[in-house]
Amino acid sequence: MKPIQTACFAAISALALTACGGDAGGGGGSRDSIRAVGSSTVFPFAKMVAESFARSNPDMKSPLIESTGSGGGIKLFCSGVGADTPDMANASRRMKLGEFEDCQENGVTDVIELQVGLDGIAFASAQGGIMMNLTPKIVYEALAASPYGGEQTNETWADVDPSLPDEPILVYGPPSTSGTRDALKELVLEVGCDTNAEMKALKETDEDRHAQLCTEVRADGAYVDQGEQDNLIVQKIGNNDKAVGVFGYSYLEENADKVQGLPMNGVEPTYENISSFEYPGARPLYVYVKKAHVAAIPGLEGFLQEWVKMWKKDGPLAQIGLVASPDDVMAANEKAVTELTTISADDLK
Repeated sequence: MKPIQTACFAAISALALTACGGDAGGGGGSRDSIRAVGSSTVFPFAKMVAESFARSNPDMKSPLIESTGSGGGIKLFCSGVGADTPDMANASRRMKLGEFEDCQENGVTDVIELQVGLDGIAFASAQGGIMMNLTPKIVYEALAASPYGGEQTNETWADVDPSLPDEPILVYGPPSTSGTRDALKELVLEVGCDTNAEMKALKETDEDRHAQLCTEVRADGAYVDQGEQDNLIVQKIGNNDKAVGVFGYSYLEENADKVQGLPMNGVEPTYENISSFEYPGARPLYVYVKKAHVAAIPGLEGFLQEWVKMWKKDGPLAQIGLVASPDDVMAANEKAVTELTTISADDLK
């Protein structure tokens, strides 16, 4: 996007977002409602905030929240500035430096980052179904396409560890575009891979090869990519007591009558264990906002304030599984909403 287009957009009336010169960010037109895209994990929280905002502002249109996956949402968010691009991206992992640079190249120069709370990558099975005490090493050896650079020969959980059930490995999980998949790679698979000294050393000499061996999942049917909708994973494991699912903690809490959490390193995926980061799969959740859109999109600033009101420990979002951020982190993010603080590339390094 040309600088003049970005400057023109920022000066647009808050009553309507109309493309400068007929081509702001690749399209014209106007929009009078908030649009957010991104993570399926953040989706239920964003949807609740949107519903609360709509009730408090009956004269405004309800924000449109789309579940596209973290990676897909950030790509849309960074595509440009204008009425045909999203105002916000929800993400179950932090924006990558390369994504931020894409934003900058496309004229999305002022990005506000908010950590809205915490979540955990929960491993679960049907109530009364298969039960295991997992570790990152077990999960890695069960799911890696080429564990430690060798052939994947594990067909049952007992093949991985004799103490585990002699049942076929079947895991329903998120696709490669999902932030949950990114977190699975970083918080579990890579940790398990690096229990091997050779793999840990490989990271220093060949980072790309290390990433391939440590995070690429098998494609022989033992790991099933279930798409961006975590509730479909819940349905799949609910219908098969031998299957394991991987999704955000909030879906575990929401469906506690149907599924049970599997411990990791002997630690249960609970609110308390995630908030203390004792549970290995704990992770922050984010919302990214275009500062240039705040003045141009009716209600966007108020929508951010709605997040602040609802993300507290005893707030409405906690009731559906969001784990509140530590007090100092929450205070810093409230300040970012008030002051519309933007991030730089250095913040993401």
